[in-house]
Amino acid sequence: MRRLLSLRTETPIAFVQAVVHAYARYGVDPSAALLAARIRPEQLDNPDARITAGQLEWLGQAAMRELDDEALGWFSRRMRWGTYGMLTRAAVTAPTLGVALRRWCRLHGLLVDEISLSVEVDGALARVLVQEHQPLGPVREFCVMSMLRGLHGLACWFIDAHIPLADMALPFETPPHSRVYGLLFPGPVRFGAGQASLSFRGEFLDRPMVRSETSLQAMLQHSLPLVVRPYRPAQLLVQRVRELLTSQPELMLNAEALASALHMSVRTLYRQLGLEGTTLQALKDEVRYARAKELLSRTPKPIKQIALLLGFSSEKTFARAFQRWAGVLPSAFRGQSRGDAIPE
Repeated sequence: MRRLLSLRTETPIAFVQAVVHAYARYGVDPSAALLAARIRPEQLDNPDARITAGQLEWLGQAAMRELDDEALGWFSRRMRWGTYGMLTRAAVTAPTLGVALRRWCRLHGLLVDEISLSVEVDGALARVLVQEHQPLGPVREFCVMSMLRGLHGLACWFIDAHIPLADMALPFETPPHSRVYGLLFPGPVRFGAGQASLSFRGEFLDRPMVRSETSLQAMLQHSLPLVVRPYRPAQLLVQRVRELLTSQPELMLNAEALASALHMSVRTLYRQLGLEGTTLQALKDEVRYARAKELLSRTPKPIKQIALLLGFSSEKTFARAFQRWAGVLPSAFRGQSRGDAIPE
């Protein structure tokens, strides 16, 4: 978490206010989630305040799980935890990016009445459009931005390639924080358009899908970066290590075997991870923490058994590590996850 929260403070407080609006809609106090994301209450009242992309990731994930709504109150129906994962799982088996995007958009339309998404081809350009059928209210900007940012990030992830945007059209007036859009969308951005859309070279629609069920499982553990950060091809060593640790937990205890699976020496592994701004231990902790939360909240396994499954020598060692990650002991997290709140 420390690494996530150390990034540049470019994300506008307006996006945080949109998440807080979801808490208000469901009558839930956002204080714990804001505290976990290190967002001070006074920042909410300052329109010029900025946070990091990592803080928005942290807050967004906490809110989605605590409110059991991955759409954060945008629609009349909750998009319950795991919904977008199911849509992605249905799309990832498509032969090409075009088929995957159309399938994802069509299935999304079965769940949501307020907007519909579609993919069109106009000459040499492909266009993803958002059609609004009902007013989205005060969360309109955050909803439309997040849907298009998420779809663009997902499209890049499906084919593991950076997809430059030829045009990005947004149907609301230029906001005071318009600068952040240049960071979120790699291309020209227009405000005040008649309809929300993003356009890119149509040839990308014919690209074959390169993702497997294993890589999907790893991505779903860390999907928020696809929304809050520009995509970088997953050939980055960080992502490859994360996927291997998720799919082959036994590599947690064997750096030599992990390096061998990556076709490099242990020394090179450590050096390259350092160049990408992290360490092997940080990635191990990240994967272990995600798996621990899943096992604690979704299974009845005893905590001692979970500790052993995660490669800890004892329940006590696991408890210390989990408290460092989450701020609470595993037993407390399990109790909260079965109640009304799930801390992140």
